[in-house]
Amino acid sequence: MSSAQATDGGERPEKTLTVGETTAGEPYELPVEDILTGRLFATGKSGAGKSNTGSVIAEELLERGHPLLIVDVDGEYWGLKETYEVLHVGATDECDLQVTADHAGKLAELALEQHVPIVLDVSGYVDGDDADALVRETARELFAKEQQAMQPFLLLVEEIHEYIPQQGSAGDVGDVLTRIAKRGRKRGLGIAGFSQRPADVDKAFITQADCLVWHRLTWGNDVDVVRDVIGAEHADAVSSLEDGEAFVQADWDETDVETVQFRRKRTFDAGATPGLDDVDRPDLKSIDEDLVDELAEISDAADQRRDEVARLEQRLEEKDDRIEELKQERDQAQDVSNAATQLAEALSGGDTDDVGVPEDFEDQLESKNEEIANLRDRVDGLEDELADVQNERDELATEVERLRGIEDRVDEAERIEDRMNEIEAWFASAPAALRDTDEKAQELFATVGDQDVDDEVAELRSRLQDAQETIQQLQHEKERLEETNDVDGPTDLGSLVQHDAVQSAVDVAKDNCDRSGEHVDRMLAVLASSDGGPLSVGEIEPLTEGSETTVRQACKALFEAGVVRRESDGRAHAYALDEDFLERRIQVAEQQVG
Repeated sequence: MSSAQATDGGERPEKTLTVGETTAGEPYELPVEDILTGRLFATGKSGAGKSNTGSVIAEELLERGHPLLIVDVDGEYWGLKETYEVLHVGATDECDLQVTADHAGKLAELALEQHVPIVLDVSGYVDGDDADALVRETARELFAKEQQAMQPFLLLVEEIHEYIPQQGSAGDVGDVLTRIAKRGRKRGLGIAGFSQRPADVDKAFITQADCLVWHRLTWGNDVDVVRDVIGAEHADAVSSLEDGEAFVQADWDETDVETVQFRRKRTFDAGATPGLDDVDRPDLKSIDEDLVDELAEISDAADQRRDEVARLEQRLEEKDDRIEELKQERDQAQDVSNAATQLAEALSGGDTDDVGVPEDFEDQLESKNEEIANLRDRVDGLEDELADVQNERDELATEVERLRGIEDRVDEAERIEDRMNEIEAWFASAPAALRDTDEKAQELFATVGDQDVDDEVAELRSRLQDAQETIQQLQHEKERLEETNDVDGPTDLGSLVQHDAVQSAVDVAKDNCDRSGEHVDRMLAVLASSDGGPLSVGEIEPLTEGSETTVRQACKALFEAGVVRRESDGRAHAYALDEDFLERRIQVAEQQVG
């Protein structure tokens, strides 16, 4: 594992990944935390180096002991096993184990709790629905389990346009991946999407990525995406990039767009186009057999459930056939009984003096009556047997329905869990005042049993009076400030920012920024107090509680919403409130009200 010397003399993991070098020959590094927890999008036509870049990032993370899960659409990543102990699962014989959606929970547990790197190879599934179910459930389990794990972890998805398309519905898989892209960072779950066709990928995923990697593209629609996102200059040059060369734009990078030559991956190139020469398959690292056994137990249990359902369904079919046979036999016996009854009635009802009858007529009639009685008993017996078989059939049908309903109940439980996670995530990002209120309420509920209720009420009344006095003081201060302002409207930057028309644009920035909204508010407060002069990220960061990456993302969101303007000296960006935009927005809003 690559490491650096800590101040205490021990070793600490390196905080960057060296993935290539710039045109100036300097190492190009990616911050580990931002890659593990952020959003990355990489693209390039076939052979331009897109998948190689994915493997390089995976190698660097594995080298430093950081597990990840790779959704491998084309079976290109098992070559990592040449050097690293990676669990390779999917549907082919080459996999360590063949898995289905039944294994999703265990795979997420192995990845997050036991730190096992996983290649989820979906290239071998004949039925696309089976592959989609496996990806969907595994991603959903990762998202849910990260609520408790809260450790940096990367989900790398190849051919992401198949799951999050620009046109048409994203489907169940796309919905889960989109949720991870929007809310995964708060839990420590990052996502890296790779695609040959950026024009086919949902533009929201591309534009909200923290890091964009553009390898060679030649198709017109794809080049247009480059033009829309990073400008015409790079769009004109993207078709001329060499293999492995890319334009990289990252929120943490001082340079707006950097040209980077990514190194070749060191592990076996399983995605190389087959040629005429024989290729020696490398010796692969073996995974812990206990892990495979754990997954195999799930496979066995799932197979047993499927076998049991199949057995019961077979028995159910046999019961249905037996019921039909009994119904036919009962109907035939009933028909014979009815015919015999009619014959007996005809014979017994005639005038025997006028008609010649056999001497043993009475004996025959008695025999017929006995036969009728036996037939009726047979019909009654068949009715009872039919009822018993029908009951057995109904019990079997109930059992089959119960087994089939297990998955529905699991899905419902997962939907409830997802909703609870959404509520928890919302509350985690709620304003500090709301969280403080909840904490105080929890304290009150915890102590109300230990304190006299009257004392508690008195304390609350005292707090309420203090709060009312504070509100009055703030109101007086507000009125004083309003008196000192120009009667025609706000003149200082702080007042401009607080206007409702501007706040609506700020809300847009908050929605587009996956950091909490309070970071955006702090950014605005710092810029409003700068007398209109532009500030660099390095100047802003010490004045806020956020990291430099947080500041960059908040600045980017405010710039895209039009609230701030951006200036550049060729090396770094500086930001300031866009007074003209704010004043025009306020003026338009007031005219509409007028």
